[in-house]
Amino acid sequence: MPRLILASASPRRFELLTQIGLAPDHIEPADIDETAAPRETPGALVRRLARAKARHVAANFPDDFVLAADTVVGLGRRILGKPTDIEQATAYLRLLSGRRHNVHGGICVIAPGGQSTGGQSTDRQSTVRAITTSVRFKRLSDQEVARYAASEEWLGKAGGYGIQGMAAAFVPAISGSYSNVVGLSLSDAAAMLGGLGYPG
Repeated sequence: MPRLILASASPRRFELLTQIGLAPDHIEPADIDETAAPRETPGALVRRLARAKARHVAANFPDDFVLAADTVVGLGRRILGKPTDIEQATAYLRLLSGRRHNVHGGICVIAPGGQSTGGQSTDRQSTVRAITTSVRFKRLSDQEVARYAASEEWLGKAGGYGIQGMAAAFVPAISGSYSNVVGLSLSDAAAMLGGLGYPG
């Protein structure tokens, strides 16, 4: 029976998949360079990174399904990744204050593959897609920015915030998948796994 391998260290993605009955059997984070290429759009970046992560991990799990994902925040063509320190997190919050931005999620699923007579892996079916959710932030006061930055909830989160935590108070409206903003569009992930024959 093929297993489901999650190519991500994100506890949020694990929890989201578990929420819909698709709990991963194993977690195997992909260690790849996530730097955007010159003039690369947010949507293109998350598709490329999700595919690269999935392929990197799938090489070690030929008999299993592999799901990889990536998330970035886009403010126009500007990409806001995970802040490296409190100063960058503060700068991101000030940029997002009072504006709409897009959360781009990339998902790649790779199906199990067999072995040829020569011992080489056969081509494996895969699918990749990008999902965009529009998020509107209210105008933040200096006190709100400082309090959120001090909370360290921004650690490891694209755009410097997590909608499932204190930052929920900053978001009066979204258009699109809420779970995509958290870290993984569940309807897309379930459809992609089902389309490749995952039995879960």
